[in-house]
Amino acid sequence: MKNGIEDLRSALEFLKGKEGQLIETAVEVDPMAEISGVYRHVGAGGTVVRPTKEGPAMVFHNVKGHPQAKVAIGLLASRERVGMLLDCDPKRLGFLLKDSVKNPIPPIVIPNERAKCQEVVHLADEEGFDIRKLLPAPTNTPEDAGPYITLGMCYASNPETGESDVTIHRMCLQSKDEISIFLQPGVRHIDYFRQKAEAAGKALPISVSIGVDPAIEIASCFEPPTTPLGFDELQIAGAIRKKPVELVKCLTIDEKAIANAEYVIEGELLPNVRVREDQNSNTGKAMPEFPGYCGPANKELPVIKVKAVTTRKNPIMQTCIGPSEEHVSMAGIPTEASILGMVEKAMPGKLLNVYCASSGGGKYIAVMQFKKSVPSDEGRHRQAALLAFSAFAELKHVFLVDEDVDCFDMKDVMWAMTTRFQADIDMIPIPGVQCHPLDPSNGPEYSGHIRARGVACKAIFDCTVPFDQKERFKRAAFMEVDAEKWAEFL
Repeated sequence: MKNGIEDLRSALEFLKGKEGQLIETAVEVDPMAEISGVYRHVGAGGTVVRPTKEGPAMVFHNVKGHPQAKVAIGLLASRERVGMLLDCDPKRLGFLLKDSVKNPIPPIVIPNERAKCQEVVHLADEEGFDIRKLLPAPTNTPEDAGPYITLGMCYASNPETGESDVTIHRMCLQSKDEISIFLQPGVRHIDYFRQKAEAAGKALPISVSIGVDPAIEIASCFEPPTTPLGFDELQIAGAIRKKPVELVKCLTIDEKAIANAEYVIEGELLPNVRVREDQNSNTGKAMPEFPGYCGPANKELPVIKVKAVTTRKNPIMQTCIGPSEEHVSMAGIPTEASILGMVEKAMPGKLLNVYCASSGGGKYIAVMQFKKSVPSDEGRHRQAALLAFSAFAELKHVFLVDEDVDCFDMKDVMWAMTTRFQADIDMIPIPGVQCHPLDPSNGPEYSGHIRARGVACKAIFDCTVPFDQKERFKRAAFMEVDAEKWAEFL
């Protein structure tokens, strides 16, 4: 890559040279809710309760209770910054990822002596071992179930085939050597691997790499059908960087980890062992999730038994606020890529772009910019929306707009909805389909029409102009003045 980014440290160093993209502070901060409380005002954005804004990333150099550690937050909490870090026009990120899926570069394994993530080793059977002291894992709010790892790259393998997968899950530190992990049923491949191992009465080896190249964070958020069972998403990160991701063999388990990570947790998912997520807080809440609400604490979750924690010297803990713009980037951009790829196969050249909007947390809303070129294109744009829904159960609303509407500008999208949309003919509800369980309106308590949590209603908002009326809906044309000319007036 031209920008020289290969890990978290080089990404932060790169941002130091970009005005307004990184703030560093030596003021002491408490990881228990204060980090998020501060960053909410600096740059969280997303669906975080107002006041908040989109702003720079931050590095806290003085973390209370963790004198040797730093905490980085908000690295990807700006689409513009993601474009900088991936060396891509922010509006073309979906295309970059789509092309990277098509041209995967598999990861490679390097010798242990070259792995930066194993510069310092803490074994779980050593006296005084305690992950809560080793990791400056923060809470987002005072009501969180406990300290959470929010940006851990979980890496595990199918016990039958050896095929590996990397995904991000919310993980709560429960004791000195136990971590609970939330695996949404039927969605993530690592849960499939866990079930296979559990059925055989065996533990599943798993590594958790924290503080990595942003290309890995983005790639790890792809989902089926784009990345089916057996597809290692690290191949996508390799394609983005045009070189393989380097892995290393773990020291205490039969699994691999990301070699230049800041922290690696080595452990095993124990068979038939469950723990209550909020057993240490009893708040009934887990942590703030991407829709902007605190997720309920689960009554029983699988447990990772920690075998070791390895780190770089002077490690940097990386975290994010659940409902922040960072989640929008990580979840939304891979979804944009997947929708672009699917629709392109069905109707080449018609879908110009896709934006998974901040207001949907990167998961609930997609704005699809569609070009009707001939009369027979009428109706095909709605088919494109159905394709997106059929693939992504978490998607709730699709807004269809014409090529003269900027799909990344929600004010422009709302303008199209105001002047090119009639609810009685242009809104297409799709009731009784699988949606996302974290949407609090997707439950029987909200409506008697909802049979089970998460089985609710999707909708298409067709804000496009009928093909035979395009002339009548032409936007006012302004004089074209080139940038050098109009800049003179400033």
